[in-house]
Amino acid sequence: MTTFFLVILGFLALLAVIDLFVGVSNDAVNFLNAAIGCRIASFKVVLAVAAAGVLLGASFSGGMMEIAKTGVFHPQFFTFTDVMAIYFGVMVTDVLLLNFFNSLGLPTSTTVSIVFELLGAAAGAAANRLIANGASLAGLGGYINSSKAFAMISAILCSVVIAFIGGVLVQYVTRLIFSFHYEKVFKKIGGIYGGFAIAMIFYFLVMKGAKGASFMTPELKAFFAAYTWQITGAIFVVMSVLLHLGMKLCNLNVFKIIILAGTFALAFAFAGNDLVNFVGVPIAALDSYNIFVASGSFNPSGFIMWDLANPIPPNTIFLLLSGLVMVITLYTSKSARKVLETSVNLSSSRSGEREQFGASLPGRLIVRGSMVLGRAVSKCIPAPVHKAIDQRFEPVIPPIGTEPPPFDAVRASINLLLTAILISMATSLKLPLLTTYVSFMVAMGSSFADRAWDRETAVYRVSGVFAVVSGWFITAFSAFVAAAFAVTLVIWGGEVASVIMMAIALYVIIKTNFLKKDKEADERLELSKTDRFSVRDLLGKSVAKNYRISTTLFQSVIRGFLADDEKALRKASNNVNDFFDNVSADRSLYYEMGLHIASSHEDNDAKFFYFRSFSSMREACRTLQRTAEQAEEHVANRHRVFKDEVGKSLNDVAGILVNLEKDIESYSVSTGDTAAFQAKIRNGYEMLDKYQEFVLSDIGRYGLSLRGCELYMSFLQVARDLLNRYSTVILLQTHLNKMCSEEVKNRPAVPTPDAAPAPKAA
Repeated sequence: MTTFFLVILGFLALLAVIDLFVGVSNDAVNFLNAAIGCRIASFKVVLAVAAAGVLLGASFSGGMMEIAKTGVFHPQFFTFTDVMAIYFGVMVTDVLLLNFFNSLGLPTSTTVSIVFELLGAAAGAAANRLIANGASLAGLGGYINSSKAFAMISAILCSVVIAFIGGVLVQYVTRLIFSFHYEKVFKKIGGIYGGFAIAMIFYFLVMKGAKGASFMTPELKAFFAAYTWQITGAIFVVMSVLLHLGMKLCNLNVFKIIILAGTFALAFAFAGNDLVNFVGVPIAALDSYNIFVASGSFNPSGFIMWDLANPIPPNTIFLLLSGLVMVITLYTSKSARKVLETSVNLSSSRSGEREQFGASLPGRLIVRGSMVLGRAVSKCIPAPVHKAIDQRFEPVIPPIGTEPPPFDAVRASINLLLTAILISMATSLKLPLLTTYVSFMVAMGSSFADRAWDRETAVYRVSGVFAVVSGWFITAFSAFVAAAFAVTLVIWGGEVASVIMMAIALYVIIKTNFLKKDKEADERLELSKTDRFSVRDLLGKSVAKNYRISTTLFQSVIRGFLADDEKALRKASNNVNDFFDNVSADRSLYYEMGLHIASSHEDNDAKFFYFRSFSSMREACRTLQRTAEQAEEHVANRHRVFKDEVGKSLNDVAGILVNLEKDIESYSVSTGDTAAFQAKIRNGYEMLDKYQEFVLSDIGRYGLSLRGCELYMSFLQVARDLLNRYSTVILLQTHLNKMCSEEVKNRPAVPTPDAAPAPKAA
């Protein structure tokens, strides 16, 4: 039995390492957001500073480890077997749940999941114990540390609101002081601002956050407590003087010092608060095992875990090793860099770009109400005051040919400092926070105060906040129920159930994190390379691929319709919608191709060819999208589907499109004459005309209703639209290929839409 517990410990240690890798890839990189967004330093420098903060912060996280032992349940009411079942169930559930949410693209949180998994697992173990003893489930509350659990849940919810409001207020006041043209003001008080920032970092990270560090002695804690304000004040004065002298004598960039210090502080705070999410449970399981072995007991099912309720300082070596894994992840994880897109884009000052989230009704209502309230407040403010405030918020217009950063150094410093302060305060109180989302909400608040939420972006960003917050509640409920079920399986199934769950968890981990291919990274345009040759290469890969996907989706819609299969049609319709979103996203890259940067006439033509090509492909997809929805509604309403000759004609229509796939692929990279290709397109039109005449000339024979006729015409229109749009795309691509050919010296004329054969009207 003891040997099997060692196997469980080894398995939990393995999950902890994997959890660290996956968790840091998805969460910790958000503390790079501000420094990367304002471009204050190179990515390597920012990463090195963050790595140092993570490594040191991990050693300060010892106090947070008690959450897994006594923060959610009372261990003195459980046996050693119960406690190990709880920890095992929590880790397996955590792996499966987070991977499941990630596969669906749903927002989630490691903090919410671990807290509610501990709650669910403890409740499940307690319920099984009460049932086995013949007791009432009314006594379940005695096993749960209700006061501490309620405090943690309240802190999680309140921190989101506090982070947003704090971001709004602090950024608004700071912007009033410095404005967007902060150079003159900063020369006068920049040293004081920097000294204050560094003093606050030291106070909240060391004075407040170091209480739970595994190496802190009582004497050192007493010293910090006795001389807190003297030390903080001295740091403020000394750093203010040094930074001011550096600005005057050495032209020192104080903002760079502040932002890098803030990056270190936020990385430090993240590791100190979030490390318990990844290694808290395995360390608690190891402490439980050591307590059981030290007792000399041979009955794990009868040994009560009284000693687990006593504070047990974690081994500093384990914490440092955990920090080392986090640092390695920062340097090696490709997905870590991608997570930056969401936080930088949502808090960006630029508007009109593609947003990460769609619009929602609550988002529209809030934005509409805020606009009404804003206009009412503006009327109450005197005109001179209103004008003076507006001047402080006038953004800097970048020089022609340069691209502005997502936000400036003032907002970056506020994002870092305020987030680090909030997380450090929670760590000092041994309260876990949604560190990623606290950072997210501070960034949202500061961007709102900076008037980055204009009418082009506000609805999407408010909707994004709602999407993230709603994800927490889904995570909490799922984590509680799943963990309770997992613990029940372990208690009733014993070693056999545990081994099966281990195998399932390892299978899911390997499949989702090590076998999936990152196709998007290979297929996306490198925006730094936007000459005509790179545009040609991108279109050469995209045209044939998009046509092939379109025909495949068209076939799946026809198959689902002819089979009268509503489920298959719903799946096909969802796939068409996803494809439409992808083509739209690729089309929107046109606006990021450096159109403001001086380019040759040929390069600009190539970019316009790109836009026209993807516009045509998107419109073809839009027609398919509407027809898929029409077919799905037709089947859902239980109308008659096509049979016999009519059904066969639809498959033949799809076959016409499929037969052109190789021609599309060949001519998309060709520089030759497209006459033969256009002849095939015309032949396709003629075939579609024959099918239309064949079916609709004798409607009564085939038993088609008016609704059925409309749907049949919609299917034909999809085929016509694909032929028409892609024939235009091939003409554009052929001209682009000629333009890029070394044999062509003169730029060819831009083809007109009339060059493509027009489809016959249905």
